[in-house]
Amino acid sequence: MSRRTNKRKEAAPARAGAASCTVTVCRGCCCGTPKIPGVDHAAQLVALRRAMPDGAQVRVTGCLDSCERANVIVVQPSPAGRAAGGRPVWLGLVNDEDAATDIAAWIGAGGPGLADPPGILDIYAFSPSRRVRAELADG
Repeated sequence: MSRRTNKRKEAAPARAGAASCTVTVCRGCCCGTPKIPGVDHAAQLVALRRAMPDGAQVRVTGCLDSCERANVIVVQPSPAGRAAGGRPVWLGLVNDEDAATDIAAWIGAGGPGLADPPGILDIYAFSPSRRVRAELADG
């Protein structure tokens, strides 16, 4: 899911990457709305914020234009993770109550580029179009 190079620092403390990972949560036209029934969207956001390790940021944004995969969450690597080859990881259909815990555990271990995600997150991972990725990078 996240690219890594040989620059990965195996001996680095796990929480070093968490210092500035950013989690972007879509709450646009479909994500976080009654269009996705059976999900307590407000509770999902609260759980995600509570589960994050110190230093990690959770930000809410408007539509990320991947509505067919609502709810969408993007995990952006820390500077150390990016230097190690990590890239933003897009997660879609994140409608499970336990997803916040899995995402937070990964970030606590370092996040993209520094730690492998829990295997369960593989079912959520997807690659958005280049245009959509570029819009997030600009914002």
